[in-house]
Amino acid sequence: MNRQDLAKIIAEKGQISNAASERVLKALIDAVTEEVVKGGMVQLVGFGTFKLANRAARKGVNPQSGAEMKIPACKVPSFKASSVWKDACNAAKKK
Repeated sequence: MNRQDLAKIIAEKGQISNAASERVLKALIDAVTEEVVKGGMVQLVGFGTFKLANRAARKGVNPQSGAEMKIPACKVPSFKASSVWKDACNAAKKK
């Protein structure tokens, strides 16, 4: 499923136009991105939590030369699914 497919489903389930659902989806993505970039956390109960995580510096290997290299520490976006959503996914597997 891509962004357009998701917007179409939102339009159908929300009984709104496709254009309105596209705007809603864009606003949601923008709001989550802005909050996480600021270092905040977005928690959607029953779905999951978006936040910024720190990745420690580590050693890596250059795939072309095989030489060892140091990968610097950085910040990465993180998502943790809620237990409600995990349970729903696991229940779907059993069917």
